[in-house]
Amino acid sequence: MAESKKDSGKIVVSKDGPYLVFGGLPLARDIAVPDSEGHPVKWAKGKSYQVKGTYALCRCGQSENKPYCDGMHAKTGFDGTETASREEYQKQAGEIRGPGFVLTDVPELCAGAGFCHSKEGSTWDLTKASNDPKAKKIAIRQACDCPSGRLVAYEKNTGKSIEPGFEQSISQTKWQGEKFLGPFWVKGGVQIESQDGRKYETRNRVTLCHCGKSGNKPFCDGSHMQ
Repeated sequence: MAESKKDSGKIVVSKDGPYLVFGGLPLARDIAVPDSEGHPVKWAKGKSYQVKGTYALCRCGQSENKPYCDGMHAKTGFDGTETASREEYQKQAGEIRGPGFVLTDVPELCAGAGFCHSKEGSTWDLTKASNDPKAKKIAIRQACDCPSGRLVAYEKNTGKSIEPGFEQSISQTKWQGEKFLGPFWVKGGVQIESQDGRKYETRNRVTLCHCGKSGNKPFCDGSHMQ
């Protein structure tokens, strides 16, 4: 059976160059909106870009045509060596078994979005207090808003992950009020292929480095905020 168009997206990490995007993946901007204390609490839609069958996204952070590549990686001698673990998420994850659900966490994937902290508390503390329905709801929302998929909530009885229902797409992220652009938020189970042809684990949400500074390439590690 032919692969459906909506599930045919693919990203290839080129050697010391851009992300090569195939399959007509929609590209837009998502903006992290903070509360009165500066903690991000929701995502707001920004501009949408023209849909293209294939395109190249900047990976070095120096393009003057962001989010697209303009060849600056070649002029600056960008080193895009991939250093991320090839292990599956579950093999890397720590676990907190709260009374209401289970939270898993891979700190190395943190993109610094900050949804895990709010006026009500941190995702970890709220998980431990998830016998309270309000704490449980907030903690699960925080985990689902984590763009990198560092945090994942699971139903305690079934072990089923609690995930946002994304279609395949890419978002250029931005923190509201900040000048810098954040990582590329890849949604909906898009296949990501290394420059050596090996495939990373396909996940519902991951963040790819856009600034060129990550120590966990191709994934974001929050270095754009430094």
